[in-house]
Order: sequence, then C-alpha cells, then structure tokens
Amino acid sequence: MRRPTLLVRLATRNLRRQLRRSLLTSAAMVLGVALLVFSRSLASGAHEDWIEAGVRLGTGHVAIQAPGYRARRTLDDRLEASDLERVRSALGAPAVARHVVERTTRLEVQGLASSANGAVPVLVMGVEPATERRFSRLAERRVEGDYLPADDPLAAYMGRELAERLDVGPGSRVVLTAQDATGQVVGQLVRVRGIFETGLPDVDERIVHIPLATARSWLSAGGAATTVALLLDASGAVDPVARALDEALSPGRRIAVLRWQEAMPELEAAVRMDDFGDYVFHAVTLAIVALAIINTILMSVLQRTREFGVVRALGMTRGETGAQVLVEGVLLSATSGLIGIALGFLVTWTFFRNGLDYSFLMEEGFRAAGAVIDPVVRPHFDLLQLVGSLLFVFIIGVGASLYPAWRATRIDVAEAMKFEA
Repeated sequence: MRRPTLLVRLATRNLRRQLRRSLLTSAAMVLGVALLVFSRSLASGAHEDWIEAGVRLGTGHVAIQAPGYRARRTLDDRLEASDLERVRSALGAPAVARHVVERTTRLEVQGLASSANGAVPVLVMGVEPATERRFSRLAERRVEGDYLPADDPLAAYMGRELAERLDVGPGSRVVLTAQDATGQVVGQLVRVRGIFETGLPDVDERIVHIPLATARSWLSAGGAATTVALLLDASGAVDPVARALDEALSPGRRIAVLRWQEAMPELEAAVRMDDFGDYVFHAVTLAIVALAIINTILMSVLQRTREFGVVRALGMTRGETGAQVLVEGVLLSATSGLIGIALGFLVTWTFFRNGLDYSFLMEEGFRAAGAVIDPVVRPHFDLLQLVGSLLFVFIIGVGASLYPAWRATRIDVAEAMKFEA
C-alpha cells in the first residue's frame, strides 16, 4: 500500500530537483493549453454566430414540413390545419418548450413579381408579421420604409436588388403571380411597405414577405402552411428537440422534422471545414506539448542512470522504476494542463468577453457577409470542451512518458552502478 505513495513522492522530488527544466517545460505546456482554450472558445463562438445568422435567415434550428416539401417546393406538399394542430401540441411538451425561444409559421410559394418595368422570379413568403419580426434578421436589415405592419393585409417587404430590378420603392404597387393550391395561376396586388438589404444576392433579389393571412387567401390554402420554423436557445439543443418532435409527430408520417444541418447543408459544410482547420492547429499545438514532455522526462532518465541503478539494487522492480518515470510525466502534464486551462479561460474572459473584431482583416470582401454575420466574434465556453482539453493533455502526458519510462526499465543495474553520480 505504501508503494504508490512512495512513487509519487519520488516523482515529485525529482521534478523539484530539476526545477528549472520542469518550469520551462511546464511554461511551454501552459502556454500551449491556454492558446488551445483561447482559439477553441473563439472558434466555437464564431460557429454559434454563423449558425445563428443562418437559421434566422433560413428555416430555424429545426424546421417542421411536409415530407416532400424540401425536394419539390410546391403547395402540394403542405401542412394542413390538422397537421399544424398536431405540431402545436407537440411543441407544448416540456422537453421541447423549454428550448424554443421563438417559432413562426410560413406559407412559401415560387412565383413572379411584376411591375410596370418588368417581372422577376421570386420566392413569396407568407409570414406572421409579429413572430417573423422577432425570428428573422430581415426586419433588422431594413433600409427603407418599414416591416410588415399588422393592420395592412396588402403590405410587401422585399430586398433592395429586387426593388431596383422592378424599379419600385415604398408605396409602389407590385403584382405577385403564382400557382395556388388548386393548380390555378392567380395574381395578388401588394404595396411595397419596406425594403431590406442583407448583402446576399440570393436573398436581396429573390425574397418577398407578405402577411400569412393574405397568402392563404390568395393561394386558396385555407389554414395550411409549408413550414413551422423553430428558433432554439442553443444549437446544442437541436438534436434532443428534433428527437422529441420525431417521436411525437412520427405516427402517420405526414410530418417531417429537419435539423438545420439537413435544411442548410452548405452552412454545415462551412462549419465542418472550419472545424477541421481548428483541429489541425490544435494537433500541432498538442504535438509541441508532447515533444516538450518527452524531452524533459527522457533527459531526466538519461541523467539519472546511477540513481535508478541504486534504487533497483535496493529492491525496486523494473515495473516500479518505469512507473516512477510515468508518474513524473503525468504530474507535470496534469498540473500544467490545469494551469493552462485556467489561464486561457481567465485571459479570454478578461480581455475578449465582449468579442474580438475581425472586420479589419476582411476589408472589401467582408461586406457581403458582414451584412449577415457579425464580424465581432464572442468566445463561447463549453464545459465539455474544457474537460476534453484537459483529458487530451493528460493522455498526451501519459503517451509522451511511455518511451522514457520504458528506457528506465531497460537500465542494467550492474552497468548503472559504474556511472558517476
């Protein structure tokens, strides 16, 4: 029972004896881990911003649609009033409701926007003005006029590029044409109440918002909708919420639940690519940490050949000799890892908790994205990531100490006793 304690005491004593070397190695490890925490927290914060911006312009963290709507985008694949009632019931479940920050209902149709100066293909979105104002970023991107008022059923809200192509502005009349739920081509006169600009051509030249009630009446859709979009309190809640909704809505298979990764594969690909670059950077950082540990522990073993010979002659086994060296590496890496994580957290929180502004790096190329994605990245700390970082450092410390420990077990006692102390 005294052996493990003795090994720890011997390992600690040796680290103190070689204090300068231990401190230099520890400093390299602390800085490496602190840098890892800093970069990982900013990367996580950036990804959260990307996802937040994407889901607010798209179909939310979770989208509820008819199974075939995403592929065909027609009113034939719509949620009827009875389906929407089932959705409302499912959203009331505690496992779902506690994560839902906002929800909005939409009726979308491909159509044509026409004015006296031309016609342009558009995506007409019938929306609930009150919930959409809180849900979507488009209301925040208003550059002229106002968003859809609650008391104007003929109001329309469109992108700047679309307004320029139609040569219209606030107060102008536009005719929307589309195929309704019965298959007939029908038109709807609307009046432009506001114009937005995001910097994204696909949005600014294509999207038109009108009140949901107007869209349902125009398209003979009754109480139907094509999408119920959910905004959640965090992207980490997407999977549990989607699973809960799948279980509640799966009977009948008339309703599909889509995670944002399925609804917006391009955004998921961008996050994955950026994650891969971060992991490469972290791998290089951890490799440097591992080399520092190997160098320190191996040099310690090579300089203590006589010492190991003496303790072996006094009864310490090969395994115990190797274990002592292994404990030195574990103590060094664990202590440095804890200090590094604490330092990285404190520095990041103290100096960058209000965000790091990257706009000065982007110049002209950032304007298109900057209209949607905030260039100020705020760090996002994840407890699991911090624990994972510490675990990785611990594993690296053990792995980097294995070879020096093995070398210590191969020392011949008789030959070791010949070395000068």
